[in-house]
Amino acid sequence: MRRVVAAADLAWYDGPYAFYELPKNELGIDTLSGALAAVADDEVWSILKSADRPATETFAVFSFHFQDGLDNSGFVGWLASELKRRLGTGVFVVCGQNSRRGGIFDYWGVPVSMRDLAAQAIDDLRASPVEDNRGGV
Repeated sequence: MRRVVAAADLAWYDGPYAFYELPKNELGIDTLSGALAAVADDEVWSILKSADRPATETFAVFSFHFQDGLDNSGFVGWLASELKRRLGTGVFVVCGQNSRRGGIFDYWGVPVSMRDLAAQAIDDLRASPVEDNRGGV
């Protein structure tokens, strides 16, 4: 997995982001303006976008687009576990697909207060794509 994270295109997004909820029948194209992701359950749309109005919880957001042909199976679980172990915080992950950029891509969120620590942890993992102590790479 260290080879996967080292080879992936990593982008950090400026400013805090938040999830905003809308009733399922109120989603419109203007609502999605500037959104990174929109996910629905049976009752609401949850839209991830810049925290341009008050929100109960805000996040620092980053994304990975993976190198085409490099197996990234298990990446989400691996990196989420690494960040939990190193930072003591959980993460959220929203996935999408872009066939022109290697297939599946991930948006990740950590509490805004953890942005710098998360960036350092990811930079450390990307800097040493060698076998880890569990036998995985």
